[in-house]
Amino acid sequence: MPSAKPPRNLTPVLCRRLQAEMLKACEAVAARHGLVVEPRDITGADLRWGFDATFRVSIPLPDGSALDPERLRFEALSEAFGLSPADYGRSFSTSREQFRITGIDPRRPKYPVSAERVPDGQGFKFTAEQVALLLQKGMKDVTPKG
Repeated sequence: MPSAKPPRNLTPVLCRRLQAEMLKACEAVAARHGLVVEPRDITGADLRWGFDATFRVSIPLPDGSALDPERLRFEALSEAFGLSPADYGRSFSTSREQFRITGIDPRRPKYPVSAERVPDGQGFKFTAEQVALLLQKGMKDVTPKG
């Protein structure tokens, strides 16, 4: 049984603080085994009862960073869908909302690009053409005038 009195409700700040403390503990355990840990977004937050905090544990790359299989798949397949490998993680916006590219799935030929809505992390699927157009539309013209 916990010795501290539980809070009446969770707050987003408390959830992030708890996740940071849990990340430190996970990093210590993973380091003893030669592994690295990276945090994932907090999901399933019900501020009255709880939230889901997830971590990804992996074998470190030579530079000490964690391997991201989604990034590798995106980099390998992006050009076949008219995108650039550097587009992984880039943000684009529709007329109303902001999204970040999180992956590509060739098993979905109509909507292969996965993206998450920036404010809440909700996942969405887009056509490669939509994403390419929205990325291009979001780029600013930096050519000199005159």
